[in-house]
Parts: sequence; C-alpha cells; structure tokens
Amino acid sequence: MHKKVKVKPNSKQQKIEEQPDGSLTVHLKSPPVDGKANEELIKLLSDKFDVPKSYIRIKSGLSSRQKLVEIDKEG
Repeated sequence: MHKKVKVKPNSKQQKIEEQPDGSLTVHLKSPPVDGKANEELIKLLSDKFDVPKSYIRIKSGLSSRQKLVEIDKEG
C-alpha cells in the first residue's frame, strides 16, 4: 500500500490525521535534522498500521515535507 504523507515537524504533539483524499498529515515532535523526523514518522506509521518498522519505506521525499510511503502488510 502506498500513502501520500505530509509531515509537520516540530509540532507540540504527535498525531496522524487522515485526509478525505486518503493521504495522511502527520504531526511530529522531532525536528527535521539528521533523519530524526523520518525515524519518528516510521515509528508512528508502524504503530498506526500495526506492522513492524522494517515493513515501512519512504519511497520519495526523504528530505521533503511531502513524502510517498510504502507500507508492506506481509513483509
């Protein structure tokens, strides 16, 4: 499954908002420095979709706020 994700780093609280078009807006506490926000994003998505972190890959937008994330349900 592929999801479009809009990341908002340096937020006061962590939360995931599902948008009407199926994309996600993810509020992260981490700053976008040294991959910390990407690590937090992967952890939050693994909790939401109940899959191990290794099943989630950022396909594009590694250093952007707009990302395309692949979530593999079977590994």
